[in-house]
Amino acid sequence: MVERLSSAGSVTPLTRAALDITRDADVLQAVRAMRPDVIVNCSAYNHVDDAEDQATQALDVNAFGVLALARAARESGAVLVHYSTDFVFDGQTSRHYTENDPPAPQSNYGLSKLLGEWFAADAPSHYVLRVESLFGGRPAKSSVDRILDAIRHDIPVRVFVDRTVTPSFVADVADATVRLLERRPPFGIYHCVNSGTTTWLGIAEEAARLLGCHPTIVQTTMESVSLRAKRPLYCALSNDKLRQVGIEMPDWRDALARHVAGRG
Repeated sequence: MVERLSSAGSVTPLTRAALDITRDADVLQAVRAMRPDVIVNCSAYNHVDDAEDQATQALDVNAFGVLALARAARESGAVLVHYSTDFVFDGQTSRHYTENDPPAPQSNYGLSKLLGEWFAADAPSHYVLRVESLFGGRPAKSSVDRILDAIRHDIPVRVFVDRTVTPSFVADVADATVRLLERRPPFGIYHCVNSGTTTWLGIAEEAARLLGCHPTIVQTTMESVSLRAKRPLYCALSNDKLRQVGIEMPDWRDALARHVAGRG
């Protein structure tokens, strides 16, 4: 994100050690000192299962931290960009979700992210970008990367056959963020995922094809595993709203191929 945003202007990246967004006064002080045109919030509490026991921590980061940023953005006149998730939906559908579909989070994590969406709107100029199944960051520790590593080392790959997703390649999300800020379409919520629909089985099969491997793929269902937090089963997100403002997201297969090539 820093690399891509730097092509559009001067970027001041702040780590958690440099700025804890759960400290309202620190956030306000930092924004007043830097006077940014845009605030891009890449922070998140994303331990989905742990959030069932640590709801306060999830809310502090995913909700109240966003409120602190939104209030600071409102005072300074900055645009706030915040990232949300498919987990704000219940997954009980068979079609792509649009930005107009009513949220129905099924976990503490999903609820904390939904509150973050609402709090982001405290900044008059804001974009909330919903992403899902992110991959391509550094260090490489996403679910997609774990699948790739297992295939490379000839380790059986266990994947869900019944969880439908629209993965998000971070390079494409970063690129879309820059284009959104350049075009300045109406503020609000936009889905920002790669085009196309797949399951985790589909991702594993495509990864194996790209690597030229024939791994052992163990197919499993959400119902057969014990997870503390409930996951949405069908959570494909529609990019139509983003497309209507002139931003086309590449197909997830194309994104995966670029990620595999980039890893060597």
